[in-house]
Amino acid sequence: MKVERQWNTLARDTAQRMEAAARFIGAGKQVKPEDIVPLLEAVIRPGDKVNVEGNNQKQADFLAEALCKVDPAKIHDLHMVQSSVPLAAHLDVFEKGIAKKLDFAFGGPQSGRVAKFIREGKLELGAIHTYLELFGRYCLDLTPRVSLICAYEADREGNLYTGFNTEDTPVIVEATKFRKGIVIAQVNKIVDKLPRVDIPADWIDAVVQSPKPFFIEPLFTRDPGLLSERHVLLAMMCLKGIYAEYGVKRINHGIGFLTSAIELLLPTYGEELGLKGKACTELVLNPHPTMIPAIESGFIDTIYCFGGELGMEEYVRARSDVFFTGPDGSLRSNRALAQTAGHYALDMFIGSTLQIDRFGNSSTATANRVAGFGGAPNMGCDAKGRRHSTDSWIKCGREVPNMHELIGDMPRGKRLVVQGMETFGEARAPAFVDKLDAWKLAENAKLDLPPVMIYGDDVTHIVTEEGIAYLNRCGNLDTRMAAIRAVAGYTEIGLEAKPEETRRLRDQGIVKTAEDLGIDPDTATRDRLAARNMRELVDWSGGLYNPPARFRNW
Repeated sequence: MKVERQWNTLARDTAQRMEAAARFIGAGKQVKPEDIVPLLEAVIRPGDKVNVEGNNQKQADFLAEALCKVDPAKIHDLHMVQSSVPLAAHLDVFEKGIAKKLDFAFGGPQSGRVAKFIREGKLELGAIHTYLELFGRYCLDLTPRVSLICAYEADREGNLYTGFNTEDTPVIVEATKFRKGIVIAQVNKIVDKLPRVDIPADWIDAVVQSPKPFFIEPLFTRDPGLLSERHVLLAMMCLKGIYAEYGVKRINHGIGFLTSAIELLLPTYGEELGLKGKACTELVLNPHPTMIPAIESGFIDTIYCFGGELGMEEYVRARSDVFFTGPDGSLRSNRALAQTAGHYALDMFIGSTLQIDRFGNSSTATANRVAGFGGAPNMGCDAKGRRHSTDSWIKCGREVPNMHELIGDMPRGKRLVVQGMETFGEARAPAFVDKLDAWKLAENAKLDLPPVMIYGDDVTHIVTEEGIAYLNRCGNLDTRMAAIRAVAGYTEIGLEAKPEETRRLRDQGIVKTAEDLGIDPDTATRDRLAARNMRELVDWSGGLYNPPARFRNW
């Protein structure tokens, strides 16, 4: 006898869960803060895939802490699928036995604890993703059954306003809700009328006004006072040897002091080089405070943001010709769209890393720190699906000796992928190593592949205090390895460099030192920075930038 298949099992299961939760949900889908833990115990089942919205900036912290308080006898073995795990509560659920497995993209402040939990067997690692990769899996095999999100405001029907920091919210909600999942939102306050509707009430199952506003991390804020003359030198080399050399306009700056130095040199050294209108005009970027002088100096035409940055709200509102803002005047960010632009529309990604091996593979996953990758692998790769051209993309492609090996005489460009760092990093740890710690991490976490952030064949340039290695100009692996050795300084890799080999590479333009670029290191001083402290950034903004308290030193 044929058994009739049920085609609405997910919907029926959701209905059962919501029925169990109904007594905690009042008018306007509102839940009292004191009822949030029993609500979670009503809608979550052991083994569920659960997303706690953890972004670069805004965090569903009240809901994350509430999840830590559920009874592990009732809720356990959860599979957490979320882009970032920067809060202690994100890892506490593993320590308490509530969660078992993690698929994520960025570890941030919890990176050391992630590595520790993997070693101790408290956390089963699925994979370290790039953001867009993880978002794609939300729509296939990692769809959340329950998502705990955050927004600035909700109205009395349950519509949400995500405001200045939209970030991941739309992709999380849509993937969850349209696969019959359950979405619970924490908001800072409930109001009669929203400035704009970012997430409709039909997509939300419950709303709680948290006892305090959600936490926002000013992740991309760098104090110019902490920039060293070494940072200035590296930034000058990048501007002259790469930005000016290729005329690259569409860029993403990764997080760090090097890119902050580049941003603060644009109005000074960049002006000297004649870069205004010729380089760094369109960016996919969070609203970095160190970008203010370049914006005010007329270097920047467009910035599309992954998320916001604490303190930059009013500045962005007042510069709507540069930023994407809504009818209410506030920034509209969207990580999924920004990562899509970062993958296909950029001509260059520039950022730092923790380790590079002798082949040029780089990773931020080390033996004691699993920082994750964020969007770097997505933007730090050559998008083979790209079909539009720009001058810098074409120029970089033409310099690759074996570009046509598998496509005959068909022309194609190449994205510039730049890794810039000092040869020795934090605690004098060498940036260049024979073998990435990622191999050991793969062994500890039982991964099929070492977690590489950017593969060597995508890296086109490496910049250190020793010079620039133009890897895209290398005809084979041996030449690439020699170029890497030439800029690796006194690390174990750099000590293998042969003077005569390095001299030949310099003659060929494959390696360029500061001297080769016509830069006198003695002129790489902090005086070149357009702003040398936080107060000067505020001055550049006309008082619109409001730095977080911890960055105020006046």
